[in-house]
Amino acid sequence: MTTLAASAVAADKIGFTPSDTPATVLKRNEGQKAEIRLKSGEKISGKVTAVGEKAVHISELTGQEFYDAVISLDDVSAVIIRVK
Repeated sequence: MTTLAASAVAADKIGFTPSDTPATVLKRNEGQKAEIRLKSGEKISGKVTAVGEKAVHISELTGQEFYDAVISLDDVSAVIIRVK
């Protein structure tokens, strides 16, 4: 019972719903910092600036603040968002 309650609290912080996709989670977090894990294993983190139908624009890349990235949503395997 405790594990179930802890999972529900964690899911609520991200606002996860069963129909979510990486794109919908990114869209809901526009303007926030996030880390995106690609299918290749690479990590890209920065500010989620805009989410389109096929790509996401990340600005202020961590460690490369003068650069932006546009990432194909098909290449995203995970979205990591700080909730605390």
